[in-house]
Amino acid sequence: MRGTRAAIRYAKATLAFAQEAKASDRVALDMLAIGTLMQQNDELQIVLENPILPVAQKEAALKSLFYNACPQTVQLFSLLAENNRLAIVATTAQQYVRLYAQTQGETTAIVTTAVPLSPALEKLVLEKAKSLTQDKVQLENKVDSSIIGGFILQIGDMQYDASVVHQLKAIKTTLTKTNTI
Repeated sequence: MRGTRAAIRYAKATLAFAQEAKASDRVALDMLAIGTLMQQNDELQIVLENPILPVAQKEAALKSLFYNACPQTVQLFSLLAENNRLAIVATTAQQYVRLYAQTQGETTAIVTTAVPLSPALEKLVLEKAKSLTQDKVQLENKVDSSIIGGFILQIGDMQYDASVVHQLKAIKTTLTKTNTI
């Protein structure tokens, strides 16, 4: 993801600014709207990354799209424009939502599987994830057919890899180190 480190810094600063103004929940709603719009509209990201367009026009476009955004969100737009970083507004919004959820005692457990989870299996994985953390857990299922089978569960900085690809790599490593079959 492009500009993630910078986006985290801007998101942290925005969260602190919003908490000081007691508007962090309103900013979180704005950031969700920004994230949704950017996912649905690739052209907007292309416009924000275009080096030919003046930064002032990019900032004006964002402000007109989010005309009802709270002052802290508008301030973020101005700060990103001032530093010529409007291209990372979507990543900053995503990081803000993640940081805001952490302050609310929520975390996201990401489970990567080769096929989508069935509702029963999703419930089972969610219960296991809840047993591993004190926080309120939301489950996000990512599908990646390259893991062949099994799953990869990631909660915060913890990761449990029970994928077939991981197991095959472990077998390969064992065989190459021992040179026996």
